Amino acid sequence: MRFCLACLLLIATLDGQQAQNPSPMVEHTREHPRLAQESPSGRREKLDSGTLFIPAGVSSADDLPVLFFFHGGTWLPEMAAAKNGIAVFSVQAGNGSGSYARLFENPDRFAALLKEVEARSGVHFGRVLLGGWSAGCGAIREILKSPAAYQRVEGVLLIDGIHTDYADGHPGPLESKIGTENLDVWIQFARDAIAGRKHMVITHSEIFPGTFASTTETADYLLRQLEVKREAVLKWGPMGTQQLSEAKAGNFLLMGFAGNSAPDHVDQLHSLSEYLKLLL
Repeated sequence: MRFCLACLLLIATLDGQQAQNPSPMVEHTREHPRLAQESPSGRREKLDSGTLFIPAGVSSADDLPVLFFFHGGTWLPEMAAAKNGIAVFSVQAGNGSGSYARLFENPDRFAALLKEVEARSGVHFGRVLLGGWSAGCGAIREILKSPAAYQRVEGVLLIDGIHTDYADGHPGPLESKIGTENLDVWIQFARDAIAGRKHMVITHSEIFPGTFASTTETADYLLRQLEVKREAVLKWGPMGTQQLSEAKAGNFLLMGFAGNSAPDHVDQLHSLSEYLKLLL
């Protein structure tokens, strides 16, 4: 996919950090199937910050769920929305989680965006969901810092994108010490999901960036704080992925997948439709 060329280096960086060390561009253990690009029929409204899509045949009643999805292009989120019968607002803001976080530095920005989307569409959306792949998770982290936005958001889908820095600036020889400030909002949301107040789905690969904490390390930290046990599993996931682990409690689900290459990272984006089913 053209818009994922930057992912060959997986530039899901935090502001001020180096780009990660390149992961292998190709591995031959298994195939990496890709969805064929489609443009599902429906209604599209283009705003300055993104595109709203309501699939054909989907009722525009006030209980219609809407997914705000960050860093996945447009056609993949639209295909996932059409398959799951929801609306989607797709946002692209470049590379790096900082680019997405800056969109919502103003704590009132998401409320204003939701109001704008509802006014343009004429729909008062019921369930408000946030989803992001890779760097796009930076937008979700920033949105949830606003108490008003946090209350309005019912569920989040975080696809291989929870990163933070290393507390000492580099990984340790064994368990690394990671910076935890960027992870606090995920812990809060996860606790609400475990208690049944929210819904949360997290996925991660085995990619090791080297210059900032991997999604495996952040997942392990979250589970320790939540006191939720990770179970080893071995089964096929969507798009030919191989799932290695799972942790569940209440409405909280975390899944770990094999793979330390750029195609493994993109596999998870192409699995969006299946992950979305789990969130819904």
